[in-house]
Amino acid sequence: MTITTDKRQTKQDTGYHDRRLARRLEEDPEFRAEFERQQREILAIDAIVNRLDALREEHGMSKADLARAIDKNPAAIRRLLTASGNPELRTVVAMAAALGAEVKIVPRPASRQAKPRKASRRARQAA
Repeated sequence: MTITTDKRQTKQDTGYHDRRLARRLEEDPEFRAEFERQQREILAIDAIVNRLDALREEHGMSKADLARAIDKNPAAIRRLLTASGNPELRTVVAMAAALGAEVKIVPRPASRQAKPRKASRRARQAA
């Protein structure tokens, strides 16, 4: 990341944060488990959004066309398809329907099932 101040460019040091994250991931198993869970969640959401965007392109629809088809603001659909975020399930289902697709939940094989999460440290301390 570059920051411009007084017509000079300086490079922001993200190394500290990367080193701190690496240290926490190594030293704190609970933190690592939560970090990995959130990474999986982000990847799953991104995969769904990317597939919807690919279907939109296959149908020759613009983002604005898709927005009109599901009665949404075009800016909201552009943002959903281009920025990271957590779209509402209602919007995902409406987009899929407008593109001739459906949203399904498919069980994973037993070997890949997520393990139940333990209560957080904060929750255990409160109990």
